[in-house]
Amino acid sequence: MNSNDPIILTRDCEAAVVPLGTQVTLKQGETAYITQSLGGSHTVIVNGNLFRIDGRNADALGLKVEERRATRPVGQPVTEEELTKEVWDQLKTCYDPEIPVNIVDLGLIYGCELKRVEGGNGGYRAEVKMTLTAPGCGMGDHLRHDVMNKLMCLEEIEDANVELVWEPQWNQGLMTEAARLQLGLY
Repeated sequence: MNSNDPIILTRDCEAAVVPLGTQVTLKQGETAYITQSLGGSHTVIVNGNLFRIDGRNADALGLKVEERRATRPVGQPVTEEELTKEVWDQLKTCYDPEIPVNIVDLGLIYGCELKRVEGGNGGYRAEVKMTLTAPGCGMGDHLRHDVMNKLMCLEEIEDANVELVWEPQWNQGLMTEAARLQLGLY
């Protein structure tokens, strides 16, 4: 779908104003233009303003709501090393609503540790430290919840804690080479 093609919202839907993060309701019948559809969420322009629409509301844009699904068959054993890879792969499905690069390649993830849950079902708690491209970005809670939700889709993850941190301050030097190339920063 081309961002130049107008889409008429088929129903009212929740959205977040980018970059403020303020929750609003976009009304049925409004015209939207998709600027980015990555990681299951959609960034749209409506009346000259930028909004992030969560994937569960994709039907309001006339798009298919994608089911979050496991990355492998349920109940299949996994080593801690394999789970760590799956966690990082899940983190790479989260995107900044204004930048078409995942948060890992943007350098927003400062750390991710897996810890066994005591007295649990043998699962893990994911402890993530992440930052934002700008401290005043209101989308922090939205990105934080996106990360938590995607990690909780993994069978072995019983709990996820995502902490927003500001040290060290994010800069373009934290981006992967692939991200810099994609954004034309070379």
